[in-house]
Amino acid sequence: MALSRQLSPAEIDAFGAELDALQQKHQAELGEIDARYIRRVRTSVRVAELAGRLMLFAGFFPPTFILGTLCLALAKILENMELGHNVMHGQYDWMNDPEFNGKTYEWDHACTSDAWRHTHNYQHHTYTNVLGRDHDIGYGTVRIFAEQRWRPFYLLQPIWATLQAVFFQGAIAIFDLKIDRYLTGRAPMRKLLAKLPPVGRKVRRQLLKDYLIFPLLAGPHFLAVLCGNLLANLLRNLWTFVVIFCGHFTEHAEVFPASVLENESRGAWYVRQLRGSSNLTGSKLLHILTGNLSHQIEHHMFPTIPARRYAAMAVEVREICQRYGQHYNSGSFVGQFFTVVMRLMRHAFPSRPLRKPALI
Repeated sequence: MALSRQLSPAEIDAFGAELDALQQKHQAELGEIDARYIRRVRTSVRVAELAGRLMLFAGFFPPTFILGTLCLALAKILENMELGHNVMHGQYDWMNDPEFNGKTYEWDHACTSDAWRHTHNYQHHTYTNVLGRDHDIGYGTVRIFAEQRWRPFYLLQPIWATLQAVFFQGAIAIFDLKIDRYLTGRAPMRKLLAKLPPVGRKVRRQLLKDYLIFPLLAGPHFLAVLCGNLLANLLRNLWTFVVIFCGHFTEHAEVFPASVLENESRGAWYVRQLRGSSNLTGSKLLHILTGNLSHQIEHHMFPTIPARRYAAMAVEVREICQRYGQHYNSGSFVGQFFTVVMRLMRHAFPSRPLRKPALI
């Protein structure tokens, strides 16, 4: 049974018009409260990182080692998700502050910001959940939808997914390279070699910073700082992996054939964002730690609106969806992640769609 009813062309246009109006309303309200918020986030990142690194300099003394590792992990999570990701979407370009310029911001991540802006801001947000166009579907390593072509490689995808989660920073860093195209001869190797230098420089910078420079600064506590940095990066990797997968690959998230892009209206684009996304319910702290990607539906609909506004927008988006008979995919963190795991297990084997998806 379909969770959402099929909309007529007139209803799709009306649906889109209401969501456009909601975006325009919040865009017009942007001001000092939003600027103050993102500056507080930036300060929180700096304080948490400084506190974490200083405590790790005390060595393996359990209280400071554990707290230092957690503070550093918190700084990395906040910087990547609530600061870097949102700033790079241009959510704060209206401030005209170079530090929050989405086109030039460089985050604390092995993936270059330019590569992220291309693969995520452009490709993913333009072609959300369109097979063959949105390369974020499964991130090239897992089969998460029955509509994806099955290969024996996927039989081991619980292992591939675990490795991807552990090394998520590195996986995202090389994701834009699409190495498989060059290894299979679908693209000339010279193009790959031309794309490698900026990736190599960024990866080298991150490795040197966390695994050589700061450990060396700790002198006799080199090993403690090295281990603390490793654990902080691991915690950040696991957290971002789970949040991202919960926003895109839950039980009721849908994928679409490339044909939906033909003459796609603004309203139809909104419907696709809705049906291809999943929200997480929880506390305000959860929303901050996810960079407000716990409101993935709103983020896909309004990527350039400051994410701190998504909680308020979600109330109105849900009400609009109700009136148009559209399923609003939302659930608890544990519940949504459980359905992701079930998808990973089920589609590791040959599978077919349970039903033919309704046309938008």
